[in-house]
Amino acid sequence: MKYPIVIHKEKNSDYGVSIPDLPGCFSAGSTIEESIEMALEAAECHVEGLLLDNEPIPVPQLVEKHQENKDYKNGTWAIIEVDLGKLSVKSKRINVTIPERLLNVVDNYAKKHGESRSGLLAQAVNEYMVTHS
Repeated sequence: MKYPIVIHKEKNSDYGVSIPDLPGCFSAGSTIEESIEMALEAAECHVEGLLLDNEPIPVPQLVEKHQENKDYKNGTWAIIEVDLGKLSVKSKRINVTIPERLLNVVDNYAKKHGESRSGLLAQAVNEYMVTHS
């Protein structure tokens, strides 16, 4: 899942990072690059906690939606990618039947976006359930 982050810096402070779609998830770093790395680590930990608690994972919104929020004014936007398939939450191997054409579409999309098949399918199922519940 690709989450927008907003990086902000006050005088005499490190770079702070907010992840608007993951309420309560914040991070910081001494450089922009470090702040992005730390934001990814914080987001993965946050999402893993949600998974362990059987809570829904928030679906990321577009940056443009968040830019309307005055709390993020003058921030620098970036995107981090949380791969649900790589989190250490216990996974279970299953056997699923899917039309070959659709599987090819899934695999091509996952490859193009640097994701795993399992991660992409887990993300798709999560997004579907969040938006249809």
